[in-house]
Amino acid sequence: LGANAMLGVSIACARAAAAGVGQPLYRYLGGPLARTLPVPLMNVLNGGKHATDSADMQEYMLVPLGAPSFKEAIRMGSEIFHALKKLLEDKGMGTGVGDEGGFAPSGLVSNEQPIELILNAIEAAGYKAGTDCAIALDPAATELFANGKYNLAREKTTLDSAGLIAKYGAWRGKYPLVSVEDGLAEDDWDGWKALTKALGDRLQLVGDDLFVTNVERIRRGVSEGAANAVLIKLNQIGTLT
Repeated sequence: LGANAMLGVSIACARAAAAGVGQPLYRYLGGPLARTLPVPLMNVLNGGKHATDSADMQEYMLVPLGAPSFKEAIRMGSEIFHALKKLLEDKGMGTGVGDEGGFAPSGLVSNEQPIELILNAIEAAGYKAGTDCAIALDPAATELFANGKYNLAREKTTLDSAGLIAKYGAWRGKYPLVSVEDGLAEDDWDGWKALTKALGDRLQLVGDDLFVTNVERIRRGVSEGAANAVLIKLNQIGTLT
């Protein structure tokens, strides 16, 4: 059976089981202590394969870590998103959106400029960068990788793994950057180990393409010290449990 069919049946079974014992689904799955929602990561600026003539890196995200509740986090993200739109308009940059719904402005001169724009939008919305809201990235580095190098066309440069790790480290020191997803290519295991060793105590390093919700790849990541977080996608694993 395909994952789409299996997943639909799996979720239906979970809902039926929860209804059978008179519990909401979240309580049935999470147990009596399931009462905390995660901090949402909101994709507000798109690049890479998800946009045309924008940044090389695929996703620039808001992390409203200072919000007192999930509801307030969503409100904060919405306000910053609208502030970012006005900021882009004032600068004469496009406000069309990419495949993921974030803005995809043309005319960017570097992959660092979107971070600066988002930080300005955070302040314009009345929040404090780093305290109220931080930044997360999904460079989707596999899409940048060819012949052992990472091609950053926006900056007219290519970097090896060490060079890209150094770039993330510099950004971590300069900006309130808290998470990087798919920071290196999916089969650059040596690079991932070096990245985790260098920045794993300062950044959430998420493996998405690295692990593809595959048990064997996750086990390898744990044993080799590659990444310190994993993105689990139900449509990749095929079942809810």
